Amino acid sequence: MSETILGNARLVLADELRHGAVVIRDGLIAEMDDSRHLPKGAINCEGDLLAPGLIELHTDNLERHLAPRPGVDWPHASAVIAHDRELAGTGITTVFDALRIGSLSRDDARGRGRYARALASEILEMRELGSLAISHFLHLRAEICSETLIDELEEFGPDDRVGIVSLMDHTPGQRQFSDLEQLRRYMRGKYGMSEDEFTDHVTRQQDLGARVRAPHEAAVVAAARSYGASLASHDDTTRAQVAASAHHGVRLAEFPTTLEAAYACHDAGIAVMMGAPNLIRGGSHSGNVAASTLATADRLDILSSDYVPAALLLGAVRLGLSCGNLAKGFRAVTSAPAQAVGLSDRGTLQIGQRADLIHVALPNSVPILRQVWVKGVRVA
Repeated sequence: MSETILGNARLVLADELRHGAVVIRDGLIAEMDDSRHLPKGAINCEGDLLAPGLIELHTDNLERHLAPRPGVDWPHASAVIAHDRELAGTGITTVFDALRIGSLSRDDARGRGRYARALASEILEMRELGSLAISHFLHLRAEICSETLIDELEEFGPDDRVGIVSLMDHTPGQRQFSDLEQLRRYMRGKYGMSEDEFTDHVTRQQDLGARVRAPHEAAVVAAARSYGASLASHDDTTRAQVAASAHHGVRLAEFPTTLEAAYACHDAGIAVMMGAPNLIRGGSHSGNVAASTLATADRLDILSSDYVPAALLLGAVRLGLSCGNLAKGFRAVTSAPAQAVGLSDRGTLQIGQRADLIHVALPNSVPILRQVWVKGVRVA
């Protein structure tokens, strides 16, 4: 029987901070003590925060390690390990690795072609071998405007740890790309498209989207159900789109682009997730609604690090300080994401939960990660 005691900590509970200690035994939280004394043999947390490990539902971080430069395909095992250790070092103890499914048969401006099944197999094999420090699930980002989507959906099944399937539609003129002028600046800036190339891209993608949208949406909804995965929407913009999401059984709305859509999500019982970088920077880098606007309206439930892993912890602290309740800020990165995807064994400091914990100092309102445990084993 292995045991670790963490004492003299400010425990981040569901609704409050409370001074106390936690006993970890065989990978679980076995005991909790709300006294101020330091138990014999305990690790002294020196009055710092002791919180549940962070749960990341949407991150592009793995892609950055797989392709550190345009045209570079880095060895996958090395990339996955680097990604895993980086997340551990930011306090993330559970991650849903985002893999895009749905590509075009021909080369196109999106770059990476069909890759998800092979990479998923590598991640799952490394997990079985014990090579990964934190808990990994899969998040399949299903691109509606594509040619291979249905074939790729059929490559996955209920044994693949698919926790989330998100409905993405990046057809020009839809959702995130409703503003074609904004899309023009993005595509020409990122990919160096000429005006003729951009016009051709828009025409081809709009034709494809109109042709495949209905059958692809139906296939994604059915696949998520067969995997036992939570269904997410992506970039809902209007009440009509949220109504369609609710009809499909969506539980999680990733990055609604308008306040109208966020209100509609709450009316439909759909959890709203926004990017922590949006919150920290004070606005969306793509011109959509600010996360702080949703927080002020009490329409923000979950934070995601999106493209900056370290943003998740900082975002939780910023959110908590802004509303005068640190526990509420931490809920957006612990219990709320756990509930959205049906993980009942983590996300809170409670007896019987997984001992996924982070020790955080908070000088000058800037979080400094001191220690990280996953199932009671220190990983950072």
